[in-house]
Amino acid sequence: MIETLLVVAGILYLALQLEDKLKIPSPLGLIGLSFAAHYGFQQLPVMTGDAEHFARLVIFLLPILLISDSLEIKIADLKEHGLSLLYLAVVAVALSMVMALFVANWIFADYGLSVAAIIVLFAMVLATDPVSVVSIFSKFELPHRLKILAEGESLFNDATALIVFVFVGLYALGGNEITAVYVAEVSTAVVFGSLAVGVVVGFIGLVFMKTTENRIAEMMVLILTGYGAFAMAEHFYVLLNVLGAHSHLHLSGILACIFATITVHHVMTKAIAEESNQIKRDEEELQLEVRRRSISYAVIDGMLSRIKATFEERDRHLRTKEDVQLLALVANTILFVAMAEMIDLTLLWKYQNEILVMFLGTTLIRAIMMGLFAWITNKTDKMVNVGFRWWGVLTFSGIKGGLSIVMLSMIPSSFEHLEMFKTVVIGVVMLSTFIYSGFLLAIIGMNKKVFQLEKEEEAG
Repeated sequence: MIETLLVVAGILYLALQLEDKLKIPSPLGLIGLSFAAHYGFQQLPVMTGDAEHFARLVIFLLPILLISDSLEIKIADLKEHGLSLLYLAVVAVALSMVMALFVANWIFADYGLSVAAIIVLFAMVLATDPVSVVSIFSKFELPHRLKILAEGESLFNDATALIVFVFVGLYALGGNEITAVYVAEVSTAVVFGSLAVGVVVGFIGLVFMKTTENRIAEMMVLILTGYGAFAMAEHFYVLLNVLGAHSHLHLSGILACIFATITVHHVMTKAIAEESNQIKRDEEELQLEVRRRSISYAVIDGMLSRIKATFEERDRHLRTKEDVQLLALVANTILFVAMAEMIDLTLLWKYQNEILVMFLGTTLIRAIMMGLFAWITNKTDKMVNVGFRWWGVLTFSGIKGGLSIVMLSMIPSSFEHLEMFKTVVIGVVMLSTFIYSGFLLAIIGMNKKVFQLEKEEEAG
């Protein structure tokens, strides 16, 4: 285990060096170095060993990744760009699934996939990875609105894809009938149920947050809040059964974790903002006292105490965010190292055509969805206009990640196309990580000055 820890720490160090020195996004470095380590040090103890243990590892680490990304989302941004995010994370996914039903019979004509199997397969490759997107965006000066659209879509898209996968795809794969009424009912219950769980757990976390001024303890409360919301949503049916409801309602742990973290972050930043405004009022009062030459030492002492407390709280909150981001980076490294162990190069070669066609097909579908989004935004004043440059960024922000692998573990082992599904999904994840990231870097690099001007205009 010590050797494994050394390899993980070494991979993370080298990936960060590549990012700092050569501007190579850390996810690309992590994947490349993970594969190099796996095939170069095969005597090391494996991290997972099989798909089931890998899926458990992903589920264990997923909340910390969600917590880190959710700390970048503000309620004000959600209000301002709510319609845009609704399209990107919900409508675009639904329309993509409709398109998938038409193209799947052409892509996988030899397999004779059922409608349920098509939904299951495409839901897995529609789930995006916010970690990679945030990592790339953090290295450039980009308009805030563009970052919100791309990062927000990556975050909420996962929940939508998971709902489609579990409550529509797997439900139909089990022989159940899908109806419009069923889809509407289950979607409403899952979304609003997860929202309620997340907000409630978030406020519980805030109660405990107020009991400490220790930065490490504050971080632990934040982690407990995110993981607690995730676990409560995933096992909500247990709570209902304890209360005598005898229900099998399963909520979205991803959504609950996101909303719990956003709740904590929003209330804390709002409190800090109010205290900052109080400091401004104190400053004005102090200037007035100086003009009157009636300075009160008690007034000055009170003002200094408030200023000190506000700056300490702000600093503690910022450092907590940095600590969580560090944990998320370590978690991401572990995931990529474990994924390298799971990939069978023989199977990748066996299904190379299916992987390539699936990758090209999903890329085309995403490009069309983002193009439709750009057309809609230019027809209304309620959504931020998306031009050609932004369309390119949004299209290639659809990098796939760990959630796709988690979904694989949920497919029944008796499913006849399981081997092909696993190989295709892993292949698409790898291709999207390298190819999408390359295009994303090229688009941002070529338009660097334009994006910087757009950011300055935003600030102005």
